Amino acid sequence: MELSDVTLDVEVSGEGPAVLLVHGFPDSRELWRHQVPVLNAAGYRTITPTLRGFGASDRPEGGPEAYSPAASAANLVELLGRLEIDRAHLVGHDWGSGIVQGLAQVRPELVRSLSILSVGHFGAIRDAGWEQRQRSWYMLLFQLPELAENWLSHDDFAHLREMLGEHPDAEAVLEPLRAPGALTAALNIYRSGLPAEVQFAPVLPLPPLSEQIPVMGVWSTGDRFLTEAQMTGTEAFVAGSWRYERVEDAGHWLQLDQPEKVNELLLSFLKENG
Repeated sequence: MELSDVTLDVEVSGEGPAVLLVHGFPDSRELWRHQVPVLNAAGYRTITPTLRGFGASDRPEGGPEAYSPAASAANLVELLGRLEIDRAHLVGHDWGSGIVQGLAQVRPELVRSLSILSVGHFGAIRDAGWEQRQRSWYMLLFQLPELAENWLSHDDFAHLREMLGEHPDAEAVLEPLRAPGALTAALNIYRSGLPAEVQFAPVLPLPPLSEQIPVMGVWSTGDRFLTEAQMTGTEAFVAGSWRYERVEDAGHWLQLDQPEKVNELLLSFLKENG
């Protein structure tokens, strides 16, 4: 779909209340392929965009700032407007979680509910302690232009393959990264959204998510990148209702590892909240 400053690969299907599903690194809208038909069958209209810099969507010219989470959130707001959707349930995974949280902060009137998978509120991630810092080591590597690209892509992406070891779609998500500039575009979301000066900045108060928006956090026991504490700690940054769910026997990409369980949780939460 052509937006004001970028063209995104978007799939829209089904009829009923709108559900916007947003992927993270290094995925595309295909991440939600097990959720879309189930949500459609349950009476929901699904919108699954591929974010700027990923998959078949545009890679804008410019530095990391062209790929900021704020720019992606603005794209999603415009996308909802183009589709004449006044309010939507938001579902985000990994960076998609951070992006839909940002959208909910600035445009709460657009949000029926917020489901955040794997990644909690930034304040909770910051407060989760040394174990979370250790698991997030790669975020500092990703800040280093050329060095990160060379290290990740060396020997046919051997290091990135290792990082994505439990990703069921590892080969499929790697393929688009072979295109010139694609890996840099994907890494730029880290360089613009979580530079070192943000990761290690002095602790400042962060605003909670709106009391008008019910929030569900979902974390999986096999997640190598994120601790349970950063998700359970998100409750302290939610002004309204909070629901926490733990998915067993799933890695970071829980919607692929345990699609039936994730679908069950999403349908339950969506039905609770209109």
